[in-house]
Amino acid sequence: MNEKDFRKKIASLTANDWKPLIDLIAKIEKKQEFGKLVFPGRDENGDQHIPYWSSGEIVSEFERIVYDIPVVFSFDWPSWKKGRMMLDDIAFDFDTIDMVSKCKLITMIVRRDHFSEGVLISAFESGLILKILKSMQKVLNRKFGEPL
Repeated sequence: MNEKDFRKKIASLTANDWKPLIDLIAKIEKKQEFGKLVFPGRDENGDQHIPYWSSGEIVSEFERIVYDIPVVFSFDWPSWKKGRMMLDDIAFDFDTIDMVSKCKLITMIVRRDHFSEGVLISAFESGLILKILKSMQKVLNRKFGEPL
């Protein structure tokens, strides 16, 4: 789906379509651990296994929801320098960008995690995902005229 079609898709989503994602905000605010680095060591055959990141339930739920809605879509995210700058700026105000850009940032984080395990967990732990979701919630509350 190209960005023009994605914009149409996002504009057509209902409050009920967004609800599962926005409902995660309260769960994220209560959570302290979003995943962990697992050091499996050696197995019964004596073979050494490399450490890996194990996502917590809420991170896995988030990833499923962003693909189901869909918030994640195909675009050249590795070349999106402006997005990388937004994600790297801890003081960035996500309320200054549109909903599609927020979705693009989520896409960027989720896709980065496929190439560099632990990126998504780190985005939860740093509060980055929560900031983006709260900014999305503000837009949706204005759009639908009711709190989501």
